[in-house]
This record gives sequence, structure tokens and C-alpha cells, in this order.
Amino acid sequence: MTVFSGAAQSWSLVAFCSVVTLTLLCCVLTGPGGEDDLAEYYTGYRSLSPLRNGLAIAGDYISAATVLTIGGVIALCGYDGVVLATSALLSLVLLMFLLAEPLHNTGRFTMGDVLVRRLPGRSVRMAACLVTIVALAPMMVVQLAGVGQLLAYVLGFSDSGMKTGCVIGAGTLMISYAALGGMRGTALIQILKTVMLLGSGLVVAVLILYTFGWNPQALFQAAARGSGTGPHYLRWGMQFAGGPHPALDMVSTQVAIVLGGACLPHVTMRMYTAGSTRQVRRAMSWAVSSVALFVLVLTVVAVGAMALIGKAGVVAGDPRGNTAYLLGARAAFGEHLSRTEALVFATVTTAIFLTLLASVASMTLACANSLAHDVIAAKRPTMTPRREMALARWSALVVGVPVILLAALAQHRSLQPLAILSFCLGASAIAPALTYSLFWRRFTRAGLLCTLIGGTLSVLVLMTGTNLVSGSPLAAFPNADFNWFPLTTTALVSVPVGFLSGWLGTMLSGRKAIRRERGRYESMEHLLLAGPPGRGTG
Repeated sequence: MTVFSGAAQSWSLVAFCSVVTLTLLCCVLTGPGGEDDLAEYYTGYRSLSPLRNGLAIAGDYISAATVLTIGGVIALCGYDGVVLATSALLSLVLLMFLLAEPLHNTGRFTMGDVLVRRLPGRSVRMAACLVTIVALAPMMVVQLAGVGQLLAYVLGFSDSGMKTGCVIGAGTLMISYAALGGMRGTALIQILKTVMLLGSGLVVAVLILYTFGWNPQALFQAAARGSGTGPHYLRWGMQFAGGPHPALDMVSTQVAIVLGGACLPHVTMRMYTAGSTRQVRRAMSWAVSSVALFVLVLTVVAVGAMALIGKAGVVAGDPRGNTAYLLGARAAFGEHLSRTEALVFATVTTAIFLTLLASVASMTLACANSLAHDVIAAKRPTMTPRREMALARWSALVVGVPVILLAALAQHRSLQPLAILSFCLGASAIAPALTYSLFWRRFTRAGLLCTLIGGTLSVLVLMTGTNLVSGSPLAAFPNADFNWFPLTTTALVSVPVGFLSGWLGTMLSGRKAIRRERGRYESMEHLLLAGPPGRGTG
């Protein structure tokens, strides 16, 4: 049952319908204007300003996993959750300083373009497409299933058929956003979502701080009392206290988020939309500032939920704390909402709703672009731009339909393993591939394929043995127990496997292949690291 008043429900329903109508209209109006505008569909003609591009990048980072999952960890585990949120911010800083400019210099439309610029070959494009889909599909399922849970919680219905209908409706919207709007349309949705989320979140955070006399220390002390754990709430170790290796679990999770978050394809594709390396730097500065501000807002609201309603209230909403952000926002307004307060709360719920839709639309676009450009169009070099854009739009449907079906089936199970799976795949397969391709002179095509395949397989195999999948009450299969891997996340093992696979594949390629790739790297080193002459400060 919902804990929200009729006014809040009514305003939320009106806001949900309004934002769906508005965003669909924006996609139609800002999408490619003609059938031959392939560059506009893939990159928006690189016409996004640094501010808009930065807000879009921030929108890709602030996904449902950030708002709901990390918010829940902050509320229930205190210090550990804050560290987890900071790790998400650090991943964006890593992207900014290490990968953003080289990706912009070498990328055209997809991650496959980045890899084949250094190591040409159709097998490279196909492997890049496969890893893109495998890495993003689990996160897409999480976002879509979250739509049904959010609407059920806010609007007060519990029928599984209604939840499934919400999942299907949201999936239809995600396909429409990606197919109609292209890069510019999905960027506009991300911008709108970021502005709404930051604006409404700041209002709630200010109200919570006002409640505690503008004293953050009093807020955290009240949360520690509400958690029932006292001082332990303000120390590390609560998140994985039930596991055999809590310290290693903590490090492994941070590695997955920092490396994986920086390299997931729906985020790196934003680097191709800037007009110059200077614009990339400015866009990333806006993105880092926006995400840093939201991390502060998320911390205050989630801790405020624990301080104002206690652990019993947070767990009653969801055992994993996924509704903590909503509960904190609701508690900030008190027992009875005025019309203005109900409207502000509706903005909060709508921002989360738009967060789910915008994130999954960007991921759908990244997968569809890779499928159309790296697999189908690469096989037919004479394909016209009009034909390729049509294929990209149909690819959104090909990618989206299976994801909708999986989300409908998985919505009643724990979705945390799927979110962790995406981050681990990004950290273990994509991060080593991009790092080696951009910075290692001797890296060969065989090494690249070994990195992508070895990192992916290691995550898929190890994840089945974690306690996120079985062996615990909150696992995806709580009634089964085939837990054999000692850590909760795989990154501490799978990331070294990914890097080692690339090194071994390169060493086994032979001296001739290594010399050839070293020569190719040296011939394009300036392009990789500094960009084409005359474009660096455009």
C-alpha cells in the first residue's frame, strides 16, 4: 500500500502524463529532420553546447541505480552508502581526466568506432556490439522493472497485471524516444530530467536541513539513532557485515562502480557529441559539478529518511531501501501536504519517473546504434545514410522488445544482481579494452578480442556464484543456494582477468603483429591523444 495522500497521488499522476506527452513531443520536434541526417541521429551534429552536453552526461550517470539503489544503501548503511555514492562521482572524474578527450578524438558514432580506429577488423566491431548489448541489457531491465515498482508505490496499486502494464508502457516509450529522437532527443530528455531532479531534490534537502536546524551533525546523529545501530551507522562495514570478507566486498564494489561507470557505452557515446576537445572538457566540468551536487542532495535526503521515520519505516517501503529517496522527500513535508507541497512532491516523483525512462532510452540508443552501425552497416560499406538510419531505428525495436519481456518476468525478483552485472562488465571488459587501445602501443587485435571475451566470461561465470544470485533472503533466487564465490561482486577478480587476458592475447600474437600494431599506434598517437590538427581548441 502507498503511504502518500490522495493529493500527492493525483498530482503525481497528472505530472507523469504531462511529462510523457512533453518528452514525446520534444523527441518528435528535435529528432533528425530528414531521412539522410545520419550524423544528426547519431551525434546531434555535435551541436550540443557544453552546458547541455554536461547536463546530458550527468543525466546518464544519475540513473535509477543511483537514485534508488545507492539511496537505499545510504539510508540503511550510512557511511558505506556515502562512500558508494562518492565512488560513482569518482568514476565520472576518471572519465573526465583519462578517457573523455581520447574518446572524442577517435570516436565517431559508437564504441566500435573507437576500437577499430586503432585495431581495424569486422570481428572487433561485432565483439564491441556484443559486449555493448550484454553490458547494458541488464541495466535496462532494472530501469524498466523499476517503473512498475515506482508507479505501484506512489499510486497505490498492487495488482501484478497493472505493474506489467506499466513496464510494457514504459518500454514502448523507451523505444519511441530512441527511434524518434536519436541523440539530440534523448539528450534533451536527460537535460530535463537532470534539471527536475536537482531542482526538486534541493528543495527537499533544504527542508530536511531546516528541520535539524541547519546542522548536518544533528541530522546524522538522528539517523544513527533511527537505524538502531548507533555509532556503527557512521562507520564503515555495515553494508557487507553478513559476508565473510566485508572489507574485500567493499573494495570490489567500489572498483566495479569507478571503472564500470566510467566506461559503460551509453555514457561514453556522449563524448562523440561535442564539437571539440575544449567543449568536451567544459561539458565534463558541468557534468562533474552536477553529479557532485546530486550526491550531496541524495545523501541528505536518504539520511533524512532514516532520521525522520527510522529503520522500520524505510524497510517497510522496501527491504533494500529502494524507496528511501521518496520516503525522505515525503517525510520532509510533514504529515499533511498543502497543495504547493503536493505539487513539489509530485515533481520529485516525476523526476524519478523521468530518470527511469531517460536512462533506459539512452541505453537503448547506444545498443541500437552499435547493432546498426557496427554489425549491419559495417558489413555493407555501400549502404546509404538513409538506409542506415532506418536500420538504427528498427534496431531500437529489436533491442527493446526482449528487454521489455525480461523486465516483465524479472520485476518480482531482486534486481540488484543485474545492476551489479552491468557495472562489473564495464569494469572487467570495456575498461581494459579502452585503456589498452588508447594507451598501449603494442596492443593487438587478438589482445583486444581476448580482453572483451575474457572479461565478459569471467563476470558471467563468477556472478552466478555470488550471494546476490542465491544463498541469501534478498537474492534473486532466495529459495536456492548455489553460492560458491566468496565475494558479493566480481570486480576484484574479473577486472584483473580482463587486463590479463588482453596482455596474454597480445603476447601470443607474435612479434610481427606486435611490431605492426606498434607502428600503427605511433602513426596515429597524436590523433589519439591530442586530436586532429586545428580542432583541439575549437
